[in-house]
Amino acid sequence: MTDPASAPVTQRLGAFVAGHRRSAVPGPLRREARRALVNFLGCAIGVAGDPAIEALTRVLSDLSGRRDATVLGRRERLDAGGAAFVNAAAANFLDFDDTHLPTVIHPTAPVAAAVLALGEARGSAGADVLHAFLLGAEVACRLGLMVSPGHYARGWHITATCGVLGAAAACARLLGHDADRSANAIGVASGLSAGLVENLSWPAKNVGVGNAARGGVLAALLAGEGYTAAPTAIEGPLGWARAMGDVPAIDDALAGLGKTWSFARNTYKPYPAGIVMHAVIDACLELRRVHGLRPDKISRVTVAGDALLMARGDRVVRNERDARVSIHHAAAAAFVAGAADLSEFAAPAVSDPAMAAFRRKVTASLDETLAPGAATVTVETQAGGVFSHTVTQARGSEALPMSDDEIEAKASLLIGRSGTGIEAEALFRLVHALDGAPDLSALMRAAASSSRESAGDPHTTERTAS
Repeated sequence: MTDPASAPVTQRLGAFVAGHRRSAVPGPLRREARRALVNFLGCAIGVAGDPAIEALTRVLSDLSGRRDATVLGRRERLDAGGAAFVNAAAANFLDFDDTHLPTVIHPTAPVAAAVLALGEARGSAGADVLHAFLLGAEVACRLGLMVSPGHYARGWHITATCGVLGAAAACARLLGHDADRSANAIGVASGLSAGLVENLSWPAKNVGVGNAARGGVLAALLAGEGYTAAPTAIEGPLGWARAMGDVPAIDDALAGLGKTWSFARNTYKPYPAGIVMHAVIDACLELRRVHGLRPDKISRVTVAGDALLMARGDRVVRNERDARVSIHHAAAAAFVAGAADLSEFAAPAVSDPAMAAFRRKVTASLDETLAPGAATVTVETQAGGVFSHTVTQARGSEALPMSDDEIEAKASLLIGRSGTGIEAEALFRLVHALDGAPDLSALMRAAASSSRESAGDPHTTERTAS
């Protein structure tokens, strides 16, 4: 008999996905799944009317066959792959989605979008959808650990590249695939894995995340029809991990699979910005609060951090997408506005002359002694004062996690500004009751807009009570 520890990666992951018992999911992890879904729904519904999401919906509507899955925050229905695409892209749109800090993967956008769309189309029970989501998110995070940090450093957008593998695993479980077909779903998905960091501040970044969700649905369906992949599609000499990273850390990444959960380290953002900006924002807000620093009296701000912060955040700000991953704008929002909420990263704030002037006062500086996720901000005033503050654990991190109430308040704010007419509290109650739901119909009806649809869209269909 083959030692399971020496089996190919897809087979080990396929056995985990197909064989894991729902009763073995720890209570805290079930809670984490619900927190993730609340956050996901808020992020996706909050941008349902954005022109970019409108455009995605129009394009995919023209390509859609069956109309059996909900586009969150809208009245249109698409096929499962199309709905998964739009919903994942929307959830990732504001850079407000969850983050697995060890890998910087945003796991819920691609994985939840895939299982919710496929689960709705197939009439899956709520408990099965939740379980499949957790398994898929775990696969995405484990594979991210296998190729980090070289994967991201090479320019691969890890949420999309690992997200499609997690989405495929989740959908394989939802479809009831055995271990072999689950392994093949993951192997097929390895050939659909793409997404570039170069697109980080452009709409194409969200397209990569959307494509990961749809690719996961497709890979699982193909595996169900007998499609196969190389057993070593992940770790082979010319496989996914070696093509996209350095030597894969297979044993470390898969240690304790099924007994310990990497997804348990998932976190949630209090600010709509790249996760590496959060310590910068916290440090700036604290300096402003403690020392009463006025922006017009500040002559210079230096933000120090690790190489990832410098690579992601030291950029020219041309639009609101740049602002969400900009050290300079994060500091400007904190010092000029005294806040870092949705409005501080919206187009009017980005183009505001006071914000632009303050961004020019900010300098980014590499400090290799600071850990990933940490930042030191030093302020020099016109009067000659120098003030400094270091944040090693930002709000929303594992050390300072957002509470359930804070996540629901954030999601409620996003839903409230969407103009969809969706009742956030009722939607959250359905998320919390998902373990006992016979299917997803009530949840997805509650997550669809009662007021928005694309004007003249011939593919919009009214819902029935079923």
